[in-house]
Amino acid sequence: MKPGWLVAACALSFACQRAESGAPQGAPASSVVKAAKEQEKVQHEVLPHRVRVSKQVALNAKIAVARVEKAALSVLLTLPGEIAADPDRVARISSPAAGRIDAVRFREGQSVKKGDPLVVIRVPEIARVRASHLSTQAKAKAARANATRLRSLLAERLAAEQAVLDAEAEADALELEAQSSAAELGALGAASSGAFAVTLRSPISGSVVARDAVVGQPASAEQVLGTVADLDQVWFLARVFEKDLGQLKVGAKAEVHLNAYPDEHFAGTVEYIGQQIDIVARTVTARVRLQNRDGLLRLGLFGTSQIALEGAEKSAPKLVVDRASVTDVGGKDVVFVRESEGEYELHEVTLGREALGKVEVLAGLREGEDVVSDGVFTLKSLVLKGSFAEED
Repeated sequence: MKPGWLVAACALSFACQRAESGAPQGAPASSVVKAAKEQEKVQHEVLPHRVRVSKQVALNAKIAVARVEKAALSVLLTLPGEIAADPDRVARISSPAAGRIDAVRFREGQSVKKGDPLVVIRVPEIARVRASHLSTQAKAKAARANATRLRSLLAERLAAEQAVLDAEAEADALELEAQSSAAELGALGAASSGAFAVTLRSPISGSVVARDAVVGQPASAEQVLGTVADLDQVWFLARVFEKDLGQLKVGAKAEVHLNAYPDEHFAGTVEYIGQQIDIVARTVTARVRLQNRDGLLRLGLFGTSQIALEGAEKSAPKLVVDRASVTDVGGKDVVFVRESEGEYELHEVTLGREALGKVEVLAGLREGEDVVSDGVFTLKSLVLKGSFAEED
């Protein structure tokens, strides 16, 4: 049993909710919910259509406007494809010789800089090459000293010229052999003295996208122990069918839509069109270079690209605005039009076709009006708060 005071409080709260919702006191619960929805709908309908912001707020929100003009949107070719890394921005880590892994200092997803240590490998080959180098270096030093001695004796006619030439040739050969073994040590990543281990370092800055290295495991020169990729820029590999190949040009503007981010759009350009057709799929690969905004583009993500076709007949010019200018308020497509300095008016618009970041406006705007293109979210937030006054 609830205490009497708690029962009374609950009843009073429920009655107040019914009174505020506009439902009669004897109405069932379903009537209360319906009345609440109607009230919410009315609140959306009476949202303010004007918002004023101070100069400082506009500056902080980076509010910018663009002039509404007529333009003909490009005809687009839609192609499927996926995200891939640029091979010039990928490095695969492997041992210069067979050995055993002593330490692993990286993991998948880690950001690394050029020169960061990744793997330490004990390489037996280093011992052999280093011994050969030190031995040859010592022999070369002795041979050079002997050649110098004989050269001085030749000046006093105490040595034959042929003996001098033979000694100098032997010294030259041993010095070249020592240089060769030193270069071999350098290729192994080892110095002429020290431990018989080599530290593999990242050749580029980027993110670790794969790791196949475990402490204690043997490693061969052919084995890839890890992959580092610079994903600041990536490719979208679009599949172009034979019938569309003649319409596509290098340098054409493109926009990529990925299944993982249905509300995001990534702009790029066609950088390369393949020279060989896949005999099974009958397609050619077209590369679209993209900037990896906010690190959203992950390798293997699938989607479609919309590519502008050059020379194609365009539609009749219509009023167009940036897609970023359009937002949703109360379930309606709206834009913000600048009426005066710091004052913006909400306009409901009817939209048409979209293409490459632009969208047609069929109703709700006039040519020459200034529409907010950046900072839309700030103005939308003020409208939803019902703010008529200037915000500080």
